Amino acid sequence: MMTRRELQVAEEAARAGGAVAMRFFRKDPAVSTKETDGKVTAYNLVSEADVAAERAIVEVIRRAFPKHAVLGEELNGGDGTSEAVLTAGDLWVVDPIDGTNNYVHGVPHFGVSVAYYQGGEAVCGVMGNPPRDEWFLASRGEGATFAGERVRVNGNPRLEDALVAYGYYYDRGAMMEATLSAVRDLLLREIHGVRRMGAATLDLAYVALGHFGAYFEYELAPWDFAAGRLFVEEAGGRVTDGRGNPLPLARTSLVASNGLIHDAVLDIVAARHPATAPDA
Repeated sequence: MMTRRELQVAEEAARAGGAVAMRFFRKDPAVSTKETDGKVTAYNLVSEADVAAERAIVEVIRRAFPKHAVLGEELNGGDGTSEAVLTAGDLWVVDPIDGTNNYVHGVPHFGVSVAYYQGGEAVCGVMGNPPRDEWFLASRGEGATFAGERVRVNGNPRLEDALVAYGYYYDRGAMMEATLSAVRDLLLREIHGVRRMGAATLDLAYVALGHFGAYFEYELAPWDFAAGRLFVEEAGGRVTDGRGNPLPLARTSLVASNGLIHDAVLDIVAARHPATAPDA
């Protein structure tokens, strides 16, 4: 069971990671590519800032809870997503810079995410938008807050009146084609618009804040949504996988919404669900 201590540590860790990210931002940090699904692509980037920020986050967590497990995208993401790790009694899931492509190109839209899980269930989480010094906090059963105020998803019941965000994974084959087909289907419904912002953490935050009616993506890693899914749920929204099933803490598709337009978005997303998705 969570105490206020876990949420305080999550916020301290997220802010520490965000501070490191901002020290490197627009200062040409060293950048390399990393493996995706067994192959290296030229567009799945990692910077020295990602690694340094994650170390800062993990240091805060380890100092407070030395016996807790930590799953981070950069330090152990490659082999740290086993069932044993993801269902650990006390697990912290960390994304130091969500939106690295934005980051390395100097675009001030990227997030940091720190979440605490017990037995595979989200307990609390903190996300940040470091360039804007914006911080989003959520605790299971206690609501979601931004700038000290409780937040709620919007109350729009019509898909046609929604702004919908989406993303796509580094697969530029079948998964990208499926995503773009789903986007086309949404636009043919004459919705207000679609947005690809490039940071899942902030897409989820904006659903919770009511800016977006929904957000979908056909493949995300656990660290991409570990805190964000809780933030949406505690703001009154709904989060499932791309077929409407409960969201696992694993590589998965994801649909998040205000709840009122969830089924309408799911109809489109599920119809285009690619065979290459992790939950196909």
